[in-house]
Amino acid sequence: MLYNAVMRIERTLLLPLACLALAWQSAPASVFPLPEDGSTVIGEDSAVMTVYEDSLPELANRYSLGYYEIIRANPKVDVWVPGAGKHLTLPGRRILPPSPREGIVVNLPEHRLYYYPKPRRGEAPVVITYPVSIGKMDWRTPLGETRIVSKVRNPSWTPPESVRKEHAERGDILPKVVPAGPDNPLGAFAMRLAVGSGSYLIHGTNNPLAVGMAVTHGCIRMYPEDIAALFPLVPVGTKVRLINEPVKVAWVQGQLLLEVHPPVDAEGQSIEPDLQVLEPLLDQELGNDTAAIHWDLARDTLAAATGLPTLVGLAAEPDSQVPPAPVPQPSTATKQ
Repeated sequence: MLYNAVMRIERTLLLPLACLALAWQSAPASVFPLPEDGSTVIGEDSAVMTVYEDSLPELANRYSLGYYEIIRANPKVDVWVPGAGKHLTLPGRRILPPSPREGIVVNLPEHRLYYYPKPRRGEAPVVITYPVSIGKMDWRTPLGETRIVSKVRNPSWTPPESVRKEHAERGDILPKVVPAGPDNPLGAFAMRLAVGSGSYLIHGTNNPLAVGMAVTHGCIRMYPEDIAALFPLVPVGTKVRLINEPVKVAWVQGQLLLEVHPPVDAEGQSIEPDLQVLEPLLDQELGNDTAAIHWDLARDTLAAATGLPTLVGLAAEPDSQVPPAPVPQPSTATKQ
C-alpha cells in the first residue's frame, strides 16, 4: 500500500576535553556527533557474548542501557541467569526525540535522557544520551519545559512526609534527613529542576539495578557513573524538556524507520496497535515524498513496543502498482 503525505505538513560545545573524556568513559557509546545531513538517527546496535557470571541488569549498567531496554531487545534470554555463550543485542541505534536540540530532553516512555551541549564556534555539535528511571504510577514525573536551578555534590535527602509514610507502611522508618553516603538514594550528585517548587531532581542512585524502570517518586534517576559524567557538563540555567513521545519515526535515505516504546501510563502492559498514531508523524517525515508501507509490520512494531528502530517502509514512485515491502528485521522481540 502506498502512503503519500497529502496533508502537506511542512518539514519542519565543543565540550572541554577532560569533561568530554569523562562522558565517554561512562559507557562505550554515550556521545554521538549529530548527523550533518539533519538526520534524526544516531548510533548503531552492537552485540556481546555472555559469560557465566553475567546478568542482563549488570550488562545494562556496564553498557549504559536501561533495565527494560536490554530485556526487550533480548526477550528469550533469562534476565538473571542468561548463561555463558549467549549472543545479546545491545541497543544503540536511536531516533532522536522530536524536540529542539538544545539543553536536556527526557523522553519518559523511552526512559532516556538526551543532552545537547552548546557547541563552540567551529566545532561539530554532539548529543550525549543516558538511560534513566522515572516516576512510578502514583508519583508521576511532570511534563513540560523547565530548567536546572541548582547543582549539589553529595546531597542530603529530606524525604517528604508522604514518602516517609509509604516507607513506614513497609516497616522501613526513614529519618527526617538522610545524610550523604551509601544509604542516600540520591547518590553523589543532584541537579534541581524549577518545576514543582524545586521538588524534582535529576540525580544518581544507590540502587543502579533499577535504572530504566518506573520506580522513583517523580525524580529522574541515573547510573552513578552517568550522573558523574553529566554533572560537570551541565550549567545552572540549562533548559530541560520532559516529553511523552512513545512513537518516533524517521525518514532516512528512502527508508522509513519506526521506533515504539510502551506508553508511560501502561508500563508493563500490552498496547493495542493503532495505525492512526502514525499519520501525523508520517506526514511530517515524508513531506512530498511517497513511501511503500508494510502495514502489517508497522502494526506488529506498534504492538511489540521493543524500542528498536524497525524498517517499515521504502521510497516508492507515486504510480507504483505493486510497491516493494521491506523485509522484516530478524528481531521478533515482544514487550516484557
